[in-house]
Amino acid sequence: MKRNIVQTRDGSTTIHIEDWDECYHSRFGAIQEAQHVFIKKGLSLFENQSVSILEIGFGTGLNAFITFLEYPKFKQKITYVGVEGYPVTVEEAQAMNYVSELNAETERPIFEKLHHSSWNEPHVLQEDFVFTKRQQFFTDINDSASFDLIYFDAFGYDVQPELWTAEIFNIMYKALKNKGVLVTYAARGVIKRNMIEAGFTVEKLEGAPGKREMFRAIKEIME
Repeated sequence: MKRNIVQTRDGSTTIHIEDWDECYHSRFGAIQEAQHVFIKKGLSLFENQSVSILEIGFGTGLNAFITFLEYPKFKQKITYVGVEGYPVTVEEAQAMNYVSELNAETERPIFEKLHHSSWNEPHVLQEDFVFTKRQQFFTDINDSASFDLIYFDAFGYDVQPELWTAEIFNIMYKALKNKGVLVTYAARGVIKRNMIEAGFTVEKLEGAPGKREMFRAIKEIME
């Protein structure tokens, strides 16, 4: 499928898949969406903690890079796992303008390392930030009670509804620790029903710019 680099409304870039007319990030603003959905509504809940994160859809590396920039503010230690079935090319990653748009030139080596580092093994980006990217289909994830937070950033329901089923959310539920949190940009009724079927408690929150709502789902096992 043909992929092009396009600019979103906040000035940051993303990848557009022509056949699906689908982007890796919000057309209203790639950086704004990542900061709102995954940092403000997810990472910030775990202040002063060690946090294990599973990202569903590593893609361009934007969410991982923003997490690296933001986690010191929350005094955290991060273990980050990004899962991707179809990795972007290094050339596509290099075409992203996230470093400049985030005014993070001093951290450019980190963004580059996200894409140049080997798959399926941990890399210490900083003493308190360990990063692993796994080339793996979401259906093959078999982690159990391993993560505090899931960034669920799969392609949209309209183009890949099979990634938003109760079966997928069962896998996510199993991967989370008790009281773990899943955040996603999506807010569609069928997705909420599938999350609830998997065992999650789901809340609807204000969405990122250009989107009214988003979901945050919590795994809470009553003892």
